[in-house]
Amino acid sequence: MSKLIAPSILAADFANLQRDIEMVNNSEADWFHIDIMDGVFVPNISFGMPVLKAIAQHAKKTIDVHLMIVDPDRYIKTFAQLGSDILTVHYEACTHLHRSLQAIKAEGMKAGVALNPHTNVSLLEDVIQDIDLVCLMSVNPGFGGQSFIENTYSKIAQLKALIAKKGAATQIEIDGGVTNKNATQLVAAGADVLVAGSYVFNSANPLATIAQLKAQIA
Repeated sequence: MSKLIAPSILAADFANLQRDIEMVNNSEADWFHIDIMDGVFVPNISFGMPVLKAIAQHAKKTIDVHLMIVDPDRYIKTFAQLGSDILTVHYEACTHLHRSLQAIKAEGMKAGVALNPHTNVSLLEDVIQDIDLVCLMSVNPGFGGQSFIENTYSKIAQLKALIAKKGAATQIEIDGGVTNKNATQLVAAGADVLVAGSYVFNSANPLATIAQLKAQIA
């Protein structure tokens, strides 16, 4: 399975959002990664439904939505209607995770689970076969531009072992602090999808930066 790049739209220029969406459309990136934050689960607020709807109208690639919100079950149907292909909820925000995963799949989306840096991957053992994607947070969620947490490599290895043990087909996504300095090592450890935000959008040539990352992990 080829390794994927998912630019994080949180780091895009919101005053030129359509321009940046078109850039990703025309790039070698595979997915759009879109963070929805409520200011409660994480200490920041990002964009909401109208902006996601606008992005979905222009995006020509998989829309990977990461909910950093409390009680995400309330909005599963809404995010499906807005065009999400993958919907990721946080383990820490779901009281009944299995039910949340089933609700996401019932709406025709792939189901993802995100883990904060302090959350052990072993907690997913009983549901890993129901999860299409596990998003390991390699920074504390809420803000872009943070430094990568080195313990992520061992978490990838643990998660990879769990997926193999259970015979699951779950993809591993890494979100936070991804650059050309660690991309190769992350994929070597077992990552399938790399989310890159500031590294892509703050670069002088985002198209070239995405192409370089993609070549690195091919």
